[in-house]
Amino acid sequence: MTLLVAGNRAPNFELCNDDMHMSSLSDYVGKKTIVLYFYPKDDTPGCTTEAIEFTTFQEAFDKANTVVLGVSRDDCVSHAAFKDKHGLTVTLLADTEGEVGQTYGVWQEKEKDGVKKMGIVRSTFLIDRLGIIRHALYNVHAKGHAEEVLALVQAMQ
Repeated sequence: MTLLVAGNRAPNFELCNDDMHMSSLSDYVGKKTIVLYFYPKDDTPGCTTEAIEFTTFQEAFDKANTVVLGVSRDDCVSHAAFKDKHGLTVTLLADTEGEVGQTYGVWQEKEKDGVKKMGIVRSTFLIDRLGIIRHALYNVHAKGHAEEVLALVQAMQ
């Protein structure tokens, strides 16, 4: 498995979003900075914390002309329910087959309580308006992450 690094061209994707519309990287390249964050599962404690924090900073991301896209293997219906339950404003994308996660190198072996299994490693990619990855952050912690990402976005301006 190859991990992406700053300077790589961001791999394209096309996934269904929480509004049941297709969303792709090319929708934003040339227009906005993109925060593409991968998380393990809708409505779990860490993932909820992270999504709520990104929502908290939505206005600042908007001011920085940045779109925030969350990706998990959950389907569009699950994403819509997750957004409604917590009042989330970020766009959530359904990578149900896990292909985009594999392309971005976030589908990795994880160990919990001595048991190894494959899963999404919480990761975030900051992609500039040219479609180039400026920051590739693997294995991040949910709490406080959105604020750290916002600071990186603002530094890119």
